Amino acid sequence: MQFSYRGKDSQGAVQQGSLKAASQEAAASELMRRGITPLTIKESQQQQSVTEKLNNIPLFQKNVTLDELIVFCRQMHALAKAGIPLIRTMRGLAETTRSPVLAEVLDDITTRLEGGTTMATAMQMHPKVFSDLFIAMIHVGENTGMLDDAFKRLSEILELERDTKRRVKQALRYPTFVIIALFAALMVVNFLVIPKFASVFDKLGADLPFLTQVLVGTSNFLLGYWHVMLFALAAAGILIRQWKETDKGRRVWDRYKLKIPIIGPLLELIMLSRFARNFATMLSAGMPVTSALSVVADATDNAWISDHIKEMRQGIERGESLLRTARNSGMFTPLILQMIAVGEETGSVDDMLNNVSDFYDEDVDYGLKRLAESIEPILIVAMGVLVLILALGVFLPIWDLGAAAMGRQ
Repeated sequence: MQFSYRGKDSQGAVQQGSLKAASQEAAASELMRRGITPLTIKESQQQQSVTEKLNNIPLFQKNVTLDELIVFCRQMHALAKAGIPLIRTMRGLAETTRSPVLAEVLDDITTRLEGGTTMATAMQMHPKVFSDLFIAMIHVGENTGMLDDAFKRLSEILELERDTKRRVKQALRYPTFVIIALFAALMVVNFLVIPKFASVFDKLGADLPFLTQVLVGTSNFLLGYWHVMLFALAAAGILIRQWKETDKGRRVWDRYKLKIPIIGPLLELIMLSRFARNFATMLSAGMPVTSALSVVADATDNAWISDHIKEMRQGIERGESLLRTARNSGMFTPLILQMIAVGEETGSVDDMLNNVSDFYDEDVDYGLKRLAESIEPILIVAMGVLVLILALGVFLPIWDLGAAAMGRQ
């Protein structure tokens, strides 16, 4: 919020101006830090510029990227390890970061820290920037006095997440390009090619084969109702997106997303690898098993897997072992269950979970390398069928006309 203030400095001179702060208390703390004794602090209504109004619209809002968060965690680890005061560190990073969004967030967190709020609580006010897992790690680091170690682990987790997303995008790049090219070719054929042939066939007055009639009918429909189709697709996309934002819709979508051929099993491996890695990190940081499961469940992107993790937590709260709850969830293979059993017997569940995550990462690497190879034959067959349909639909009536002309001669 924007506040206007009036106060006196150390020499008794009157000072007035404006500043941004989370509350009046935070504004007073900031003024005291500057050496100004506040007399009045009032909230002022600041007229928003066009840019600020656009930033309030979700479509134009800028987000903090993974790379920016990774750099922030690395810097915080180095500075906290060097023993530099936390508020000074946050203020310095806010001034030097290249991201205006992150700078604004860090300024707000610094103001809250000066008002006596803990870092985890201050970060909790920015859920779009810091995830539940991020906040939980900071909370554990603050309570154990190992905040530098918490930022180091967070940087490692974020780096793994970034690398996984990059590999998925790289594997899907070729199939996406082929699908876009195929769609563009279909539009060109339906809007430009088939109408030319249809006008020629109408002038000749010949009976068209069924396949040609289908192609001509499809082209005429798209030419006449393309705006209706575009509106219907946009409306369907908006409705599906709103449905996905509901609890029931998100659970159903996330469940069936894992059943998509070829891609679904790979997504499930990525989710399970992330779960095992994050759960091991929480346990190694000293967090209780039930609390760690709650944090990991909230930080999981898939609602269906999150429900299974919450069921595991409820089983442990009833007194069941981690092995039994993991077996009842149905998410893990016998090999993984055996490693969890060994971890419980030896008291090193976090190490075993890290091994589980490494095992899943190997499967993910293999699956990503084979992803393009698995999708490529399907795309080639689809393109072949499409070309065959177009060729037969266009050339069959020409052959019929040629045969009829030869018969008249």
